[in-house]
Amino acid sequence: MKRFAACCCLLILATACSSKAENNDKGSTGSDGVKAGVGVTDKTITLGVMTDQSGVFKNLATAITRGNELWVKEVNAAGGVCGRKLDLDIVDHGYKADTAKTLYPQLEPKVLGFLQLTGSPIMAALGGDVQSDKVTTTPASWSSELLSNPYVMIVGTTYDIEMIDGLSYLQSKGMIKDGDTVGHIYVDGEYGANGLRGARYYAEKHNLKLREVKLTSTDTDLTNVVTGLKGDGVKSILLTTTPGQTGSALAANEALGLNVPVLSNNPAFDPVLHKGPAAKALDKLYVAASTVPYSADIPKAKEIAGAYKAAGYAEPPNAGVPYGYAVAEVWGAILRKACDNKDLTRDGVLKAMQQTTSADTGDLVATLDFSKPGAPATRQVYVARPDATAEGGLKVVEPLFEADEAKAYRAPHEK
Repeated sequence: MKRFAACCCLLILATACSSKAENNDKGSTGSDGVKAGVGVTDKTITLGVMTDQSGVFKNLATAITRGNELWVKEVNAAGGVCGRKLDLDIVDHGYKADTAKTLYPQLEPKVLGFLQLTGSPIMAALGGDVQSDKVTTTPASWSSELLSNPYVMIVGTTYDIEMIDGLSYLQSKGMIKDGDTVGHIYVDGEYGANGLRGARYYAEKHNLKLREVKLTSTDTDLTNVVTGLKGDGVKSILLTTTPGQTGSALAANEALGLNVPVLSNNPAFDPVLHKGPAAKALDKLYVAASTVPYSADIPKAKEIAGAYKAAGYAEPPNAGVPYGYAVAEVWGAILRKACDNKDLTRDGVLKAMQQTTSADTGDLVATLDFSKPGAPATRQVYVARPDATAEGGLKVVEPLFEADEAKAYRAPHEK
């Protein structure tokens, strides 16, 4: 009897695996002639959102989710995509990889793809699953190391290129020069390492002396770190950190009388810093990112800001709102392409993404090209500065640009 039961279990598992593979790869053709795979019915397309609503990046991740929701509401009101309404299945992993590992197998069998998967440690934990399950995923993590996975779609540029472009901006404005000493404070892990990769590249090209300081994500007081950098005679500080660490570094920069310009990657800033002890020191900060601030003076950003207010969300907005909307808009373009191809399976979505050579979001994000394996979809960034009077806490000081160094840079998995 035990042997019979075991055989039945094996048969059930084999059947389940076979069904999953069939759903992933082949799908079933509906009355409209479109093949529908996992997460797709004749009436709905379900996309997954694995986000951080309770961890260290909850403000940014929640704003991204709100942007996702605004787009879905707008598109559904206009009839959906491919004759189907969009549905988001949202879960909170709290920026904990173990929690994400538990949630993923519950969510993955129900979704066509992941509209959002927040966090470098989460992507590190789930990247293998994403690839084996053939589920196209947009991470709210911008490491170029992720681009080894063909199912990862980064909307925007990557941390390394943000640093390269940002350093080029500082140098073009005379804030640093060839041969200077600069410090880079970064969080241990893929996020910090990728920002550092860009800083090292630029430093090599310009003979900068780079002082590297590694933190854990739980470090909070950076006074001693900045004291050490002051002793090294740094002319600028680079940050690939959490927003709390950014605030501590800026406060120390001012309190110690160092007062050098500070350049950060896009997740390192949060508008709550305007209300904290670093508020008076924010005038030294520059943020490099390929997505616009919430307050950007462009038509699409204004439209989204109006929709956000009308929706009555409780959370103060930040740059995550237009970014989340832009990500969803890119997904919409890819889903429409897959529909035109008559293939709304996971394989069909991947093919449609690889055929997308000029995704346009109305300048919410630089124009994107996903056709080159392993390469960032753009190398352009905005530079923004904190502004307490601007909604979302940032204002653009430099429109989209691509530094010569960024153009020449080869990402780690670029073909």
